[in-house]
Amino acid sequence: MSTTNEISIRHQLHVKNLVDQILGLGGSLMYWRMPNSNEKTLIVCNSGASVQDEISIEGSKPGFAFSPFNPKKEKYFFNADLVFKFRGDEIVEGPDLNNTPFFSASGKSSEEKSPKYFYSACGPRPNTGDFTDLVSACIQMTEAGSLEKIVPSRSVDVDLPENFDLIKLFNSFCEKHPNAFVSLVTSPETGTWIGASPELLVSVDAQEKFRTIALAGTQKYQQGVNLKSVAWTQKEIEEQALVSRYIINCFKKIRVREYAEHGPHTVVAGSLLHLRTDYEVDMKEVNFPQLGSVMLKLLHPTSAVCGMPHEPAIDFLIKNENHDREFYSGFLGPVNFEGESKLYVNLRCMQIFEKSARIYAGAGVTADSDTDKEVEEVEMKIRTLTQIINS
Repeated sequence: MSTTNEISIRHQLHVKNLVDQILGLGGSLMYWRMPNSNEKTLIVCNSGASVQDEISIEGSKPGFAFSPFNPKKEKYFFNADLVFKFRGDEIVEGPDLNNTPFFSASGKSSEEKSPKYFYSACGPRPNTGDFTDLVSACIQMTEAGSLEKIVPSRSVDVDLPENFDLIKLFNSFCEKHPNAFVSLVTSPETGTWIGASPELLVSVDAQEKFRTIALAGTQKYQQGVNLKSVAWTQKEIEEQALVSRYIINCFKKIRVREYAEHGPHTVVAGSLLHLRTDYEVDMKEVNFPQLGSVMLKLLHPTSAVCGMPHEPAIDFLIKNENHDREFYSGFLGPVNFEGESKLYVNLRCMQIFEKSARIYAGAGVTADSDTDKEVEEVEMKIRTLTQIINS
């Protein structure tokens, strides 16, 4: 009888062999695991990414969307040309590779080609010394009343260990973040990104139920703690309430008054805790079949990753952060896949280069913030991801 560890190793090799074949033939791939699931899905896009100004959930073919943080930048959509599903060490769904044109049409077998992920140019390493000053400036702006909340971020480059394996890292994310949407994306258009997002942005299921969440506030998770007894500071409660109010205001803009609201409650995200409120709308009851696409455009980027008021906060971050967020705090996920669309904010993520990884993290700043505590929160998030790379 196979042990769990043996199954994990066989699964890893099985997936890695398939991924190597796909990359050897030049295919783009998206690999993910939904929260609290033991099933992993891999899609291959061999038809090239579609560049879109906005993602239309209702009008899209089955595929995968990937959007940068900056809402004015183009978004990418990848058709699900081939689909594979894994459970344990078994492929439970997928085409016969011998009879699939993508694998058989090339004159050179995938085994003869060098498999390679799509790496963007790394560029200069981020200057990390200015982040404390940026946080202090954000606090001053909120104290002056210019903005209610700002979410500054920073990025740190770390060297990859020898024999680094992305599929192994993906499995480590799955193990350490069971409640997260774990994803790996590699394509010529986006480069290679991996992460474990705790934040659902937009979900539309087969029963036409729309869902989103307000997630904010951060503290370290102590193993075994009773989540109902976790105490939150006034600053953290107000920070999360701002995100909730933003979602409700989006509903008001489009005259959606019938929605269910549950929370806030404490949730675990890897080694961290957050405050979360869930929102649900029955799209049939409100007669709003395009609600998913409309709310996606209104919500992105959420106040949880930029601040409030929305537009001034985005403008401030684009002008004052010392790095380009690129796809960090954008959104990604399957669209119209098996009748459901589930898009997540791209958090707890990193961009993978040939020999290094760029880790991104941010923290919500309000007038009640303390500079050292906000800087430490970001450091804690970065340490968590660095430890996974080196585990």
